[in-house]
Amino acid sequence: MKDEKSCLQSIAGGNEEALEQLYHLYSGRVYNTLISYTKNAEDAEELLQDVFVTVFNTAARFEFNSSVSTWIYRITVNKSLDFLRKKNSQKRFGIFTSLYVRDSAEIKYESPDFVHPGVKLENQEDAKLLFRAIDQLSENQKTAFILTQIEGLPQQEVAEIMNQSRKAVESLLARAKANLRLELEKFFPERGINKKNTSR
Repeated sequence: MKDEKSCLQSIAGGNEEALEQLYHLYSGRVYNTLISYTKNAEDAEELLQDVFVTVFNTAARFEFNSSVSTWIYRITVNKSLDFLRKKNSQKRFGIFTSLYVRDSAEIKYESPDFVHPGVKLENQEDAKLLFRAIDQLSENQKTAFILTQIEGLPQQEVAEIMNQSRKAVESLLARAKANLRLELEKFFPERGINKKNTSR
């Protein structure tokens, strides 16, 4: 494969083969990031296509002020956050209408049994609770946590993706971890009680 800069220049010229090369290089990482936000494979796959359509349509405007990787992650995060805002808006509307419309169809937003594809089998139960807790974080805290702790990106790259300073990312991450601890404490005492009851 040609280097990423040449690849992107070819994409800007309408070269679909170059887009396919970039897709094969980044689609796995992009998908993992998307599913951390959406918690739904179908939504993540749809957004994955959307990310690379945007890459194709905007490649000519990319000025190489950041790495191609940072640019693609930025598009991915923006698509994810837009999706969540839209979903939350639909959820509020769905709750509102269900107060007045009888026999309304049940509205489903994600599987309650969602497990991130990268999570080992023995950690799946804890992962479900973790992703439920991540849902409660603010957008910036959620993004800082997902990109550094789940995707394993360096804080400096995350700072560039988020258009924040590295210090700001460190602060967001510290607050995210503190809030997650508080949220997870709500679950674990209950699990402890259940264990006591089953041992009788």
